[in-house]
Amino acid sequence: DVQLVESGGGSVQAGGSLRLSCRVSGYTARYFCMGWFRQAPGKGREWVALIDNDGTTRCAESVKGRFTISKDGAGTNLYLQMNSLKPEDTAMYYCAAPRVITIGDCNLLGSNYWGQGTQVTVS
Repeated sequence: DVQLVESGGGSVQAGGSLRLSCRVSGYTARYFCMGWFRQAPGKGREWVALIDNDGTTRCAESVKGRFTISKDGAGTNLYLQMNSLKPEDTAMYYCAAPRVITIGDCNLLGSNYWGQGTQVTVS
């Protein structure tokens, strides 16, 4: 079974930093493609960032220049470094991996595996 387990959330003041981690197990895809989403209270789930097999990254405009997605060499850990946090970044953060991967086309638009989430609160 695929398991994604997030950690690293917490409460910080505006301008602070947090580093989220996602431990991946049971995911045997030959092509790495994973990302982060978030969901604020009363809002829909929002895509934040993704990283592909070659290490190419993409981020939402709302976090560009402040958040950085990365992975370890083994592809068993995904990270999200969040700097210059704002109150509007308050949300539950989820890591995600696609159930079906097209090699060379990393996206999280279809059905994904999800972690349980980690809460980030910025005041």
